[in-house]
Amino acid sequence: MSASESNIRNCTPPAIDDFPSGLFTELQRQHGAIVIHALISIYLFLALAVVCEKFFVPAVDRICTALNMTNDVAGATFMAAATSAPELFVNVIGTFITEGDIGVGTIVGSAVFNILAVAACCGIGAGMVVPLDWWPLTRDCLAYGITVSILICIMHDEYVMWYEAFLLVLLYGVYICIMYYDKSIQNFAKKSWKCVSNMIKTDEEKEDNAQVEIDGKDKSSNKRDNIDHHQHNGNIKAGEIIAETGDKGKISKEQEVKTNEDTSVNVVDLEIVHSDEVNQNVDTNKEVLDEYEHSLWKWPTGRSKLTKATWIITWPIHLVFLFTIPDCEKPKFKNWFPLTFLMCIVWIGSLSYIVAWMITIIGDTLMIPDSVMGITFLAAGTSVPEAVSSVIVAKQGHGSMGISNSIGSNTFDILLCLGLPWLIKASLTPAEPGNYWVKINSMGLEYSAISLLSTLLLLYLTFWFNKFKLDRAVGRACLGMYAMFLVLATLIELNVFFPVNVRTCRRSELKS
Repeated sequence: MSASESNIRNCTPPAIDDFPSGLFTELQRQHGAIVIHALISIYLFLALAVVCEKFFVPAVDRICTALNMTNDVAGATFMAAATSAPELFVNVIGTFITEGDIGVGTIVGSAVFNILAVAACCGIGAGMVVPLDWWPLTRDCLAYGITVSILICIMHDEYVMWYEAFLLVLLYGVYICIMYYDKSIQNFAKKSWKCVSNMIKTDEEKEDNAQVEIDGKDKSSNKRDNIDHHQHNGNIKAGEIIAETGDKGKISKEQEVKTNEDTSVNVVDLEIVHSDEVNQNVDTNKEVLDEYEHSLWKWPTGRSKLTKATWIITWPIHLVFLFTIPDCEKPKFKNWFPLTFLMCIVWIGSLSYIVAWMITIIGDTLMIPDSVMGITFLAAGTSVPEAVSSVIVAKQGHGSMGISNSIGSNTFDILLCLGLPWLIKASLTPAEPGNYWVKINSMGLEYSAISLLSTLLLLYLTFWFNKFKLDRAVGRACLGMYAMFLVLATLIELNVFFPVNVRTCRRSELKS
């Protein structure tokens, strides 16, 4: 008994034990059955893409219209909550069933994926330059930065008390209220920024005018000398002409400043008009692209081989969704969008859980440590809905909605996907009688938190230097940063630099 306890203390149980037992044994998987798991994962990725594109995004769009919400607010609330359903499912299982840290690991891993990889997918997948509004990006980055900082403070002592978990849930309520009054806050923020910028401009203009006056005084004194000199020579008119020329130079300088102000205002107006034109062009292009509509009972005659192959492969997926999710884009189901939204959450959560299960089996078979699988494949697997939904809305020209979805998903993950299961577990079913807390293995948490905050800062600076435009250059930069993070995080998780994680237990150690 003591030997098994020491083994458990020196190693962590594999994540595959957090899921149901598979159809194949470990030996069968090593002899080729692993390929079936890989094919199932790919097919479920397709199913997630279909449910997001055909049902989920239109449902969110209808909710935006019904509640009179802006696209970026909807992305940071409804879309973020729905696409984060997989993380919520995984953390509920990790908190109540296995009592391990699989939920925390998945949420931390998917957070970096959401910040960098989703932005990379939007930039590269949109296929065009998408203008972004600075306000939603600044708002969501600030909210997420505060959320991560609070999480570090709560988990610092390796215990999450019931009132700390309640604080997280309460903060999500505050976050929703802020989103509800977003238009008022946005107008206030933009007016404040405009006042500050005008004050800076006014100060600069005063300095310029003061400089002009000093130069004018110097010139006028020189002119007086010239006039006196010309008077002595009997040539007064020449002096008057020189004085008039100096005054005209001063007046033209003031006119130039005013012209610059008017030009800057016109440039802002032109940018707004240009962004509207871009959105109109995007909508027009979308209409052209959407001329081919997928039909379950009609063979795509005259289409490419790829379209025909996709139609055959995805036919079972569309058939299942036809009987389980009402299509709110059809006239007879146009008012059914709340049910469409709920059914999409159920499907996204269920499919993503199976994807996470398949990927965990693949990692266990290939002897890849769970910590590495959590950061890489498992995080990517549970974040597929965010990536697909964000790319779809970015292609429609709503870049701010896509980025708000990815960062808003992270805020939802920490405040509700972690906070709610912790609150229920700590308050209703404590691990020890009288101790209303949840034990957390926070080894390596500081490095994860630093990586989260640093990637968030890098993303914001990337958009800042690119003048808040989402294009291929930003996509490639984010992809490069995500690759660097994966390499560094994998080396840290493998204890290459210093001991961070306890190794995964072998089957023989668990049996003994």
